[in-house]
Amino acid sequence: MVLYTTPFPNSCLSALHAVSWALIFPCYWLADRLLASFIPTTYEKRQRADDPCYLQLLCTVLFTPVYLALLVASLPFALLGFLLWSTLQSARRPYVYSRLEDKGPAGGAALHSEWKGTGPGKSFCFATANLCLLPDSLARLNNVFNTQARAKEIGQRIRNGASRPQIKIYIDSPTNTSISAASFSSLVSPQSSDGVARAVPGSIKRTASVEYGGRHPSDEAANGLASGDPAEGGSLEDACIVRISGDEGGRPPEAVDPPSGGQARNGAGGGPRGQTPNQSQRDGDSGSLGSPSASRESLVKARAGADGGSGEPGANSKLPYKSSVAKKAAVRRRRHPDEAFDHEVSAFFPANLDFLCLQEVFDKRAAAKLKDQLHGYFEYILYDVGVYGCHGCCSFKCLNSGLFFASRYPIMDVAYHCYPNGRSSDSLASKGALYLKVQVGNTPHDQRIVGYISCTHLHALPEDSDIRCEQLNMLQDWLADFRKSTSSSSAANPEELVAFDVVCGDFNFDNCSSDDKLEQQHSLFTRYKDPCRLGPGEEKPWAIGTLLDKDGLYDEEVCTPDNLQKVLESEEGRREYLAFPSSKSPGGGQKGRKELLKGNGRRIDYMLHGEEGLCPDWKAEVEEFSFITQLSGLTDHLPVAMRLMVSAGEEEA
Repeated sequence: MVLYTTPFPNSCLSALHAVSWALIFPCYWLADRLLASFIPTTYEKRQRADDPCYLQLLCTVLFTPVYLALLVASLPFALLGFLLWSTLQSARRPYVYSRLEDKGPAGGAALHSEWKGTGPGKSFCFATANLCLLPDSLARLNNVFNTQARAKEIGQRIRNGASRPQIKIYIDSPTNTSISAASFSSLVSPQSSDGVARAVPGSIKRTASVEYGGRHPSDEAANGLASGDPAEGGSLEDACIVRISGDEGGRPPEAVDPPSGGQARNGAGGGPRGQTPNQSQRDGDSGSLGSPSASRESLVKARAGADGGSGEPGANSKLPYKSSVAKKAAVRRRRHPDEAFDHEVSAFFPANLDFLCLQEVFDKRAAAKLKDQLHGYFEYILYDVGVYGCHGCCSFKCLNSGLFFASRYPIMDVAYHCYPNGRSSDSLASKGALYLKVQVGNTPHDQRIVGYISCTHLHALPEDSDIRCEQLNMLQDWLADFRKSTSSSSAANPEELVAFDVVCGDFNFDNCSSDDKLEQQHSLFTRYKDPCRLGPGEEKPWAIGTLLDKDGLYDEEVCTPDNLQKVLESEEGRREYLAFPSSKSPGGGQKGRKELLKGNGRRIDYMLHGEEGLCPDWKAEVEEFSFITQLSGLTDHLPVAMRLMVSAGEEEA
């Protein structure tokens, strides 16, 4: 299949589209700025309360008449441009494909040639997130602002989190032999105020910020290289595996409280209370991961120093590559007796992230900034997905679908479908489903190993359960058609082997609200497994909501990835800062009805995997699952990530 690298089939139409948008943009920008100035966020309200001479308020009073005059003057040009723009949309392609050509030896072609479908198996990591990258005036309705700056910062954080080394931490003590925190997170190195690294107690299960000596965010090329997982057949030197030994007598080291004042545990101070939450954070911040102060070797030396050594790795700090990796699966089951996989709240996106599915990337300029940042790590990207104008029976679409996909592996086929049953404000966006087929390997017999990924964003209005159920039906039907049309295999002569089938996105319903019972019982959940779900209306105890209470986004307690992570690990913190199902009881907002709240919040962002249609000799199992706080202050959703281990059944026997 030929992938579309431009939105129009020829340069003439592209030039006409550029002219039409040049006529529209001044009016669009002025209207957006004018509306945004009258929709303050809670952050701006606090600044006004703290500073009577707040500059932004003065600018609003001074520039509003100017904006109005310019808006009126630009309307005739915008109308002419709109007529030309809407006419061109019938020839527009449903997405734009971008590939970074100079990825070098670590590119997607090299990645998919590594796995031959044999050996102990291969793990693949998926993540999904709703970014709320709307025009600034609309984004403010969700209490976030500065869309263009947020897009750049989000891209930097995702890239830096995914490209850091994959650090595995094992506890070596007479009383605790467990693996500490999921391996797709980083090592915690709490520091005191004097900057001295402290030992990590074996009881810590949270994955927090690390003094990672990674690439600087501005170094695009270096950030494109990611370490491989030694368990996947790559070099063991690609991952940092640290063994933490207990003190004499079998006691783990004493825990050191983090610095006061909400400072990040890597020793860098959190931003001041008055700092703009959407601007790029300084070097050393836990979100941006820009600190060059440590390396993988220094992590081991710090541990050796905590044991009383001189900085040279001692017997307890040697890297136990083979023995620790071999015990990995058994250790996990002992640590989590209720699950066969690790689960956690993580301050980072998973290391060695393979596939990224995003929603609400509506703003085209923000999508371009996000793409530029993510290309430092992902070679293949699809953006500007959706349709505009009038298409068939659909109503007029002012916004695209907001879907965005990034991959380290080559994309073979793509399909997009727009849901035709959107209603009210949701009908203005071309919400739909994006289907992708990626190549992840080749067998020794030259059979392609492929995977299927479906990304979607369902109808948002809470009272329209029937619309969401119809969209779930269409999602499954379109996926079946996509797999049938893109398959080149037959039962007698299989040319392709399917390794995984993943469905993810923002479903806009949860598994605990009584108003969402219809969606909770949908047949999608019988065909696909939800790692966080026990059954309709019943969540697993460790699962938490992914929708944040938007009024608390800029509170000091949750304004950094580390702080938000710490808050979400306590029941009281979840009740305070996660969104819960609406209560019909009178008596104020969420924070005033804590005693009425049930469960762990509204989990509306899903990551599902299916077993039907996979290679009969293979098995795909969840290896790790995490809720991610790295985008704190930048969006009102928690990203989620899942790592699947695909292994041959005959290897397990």
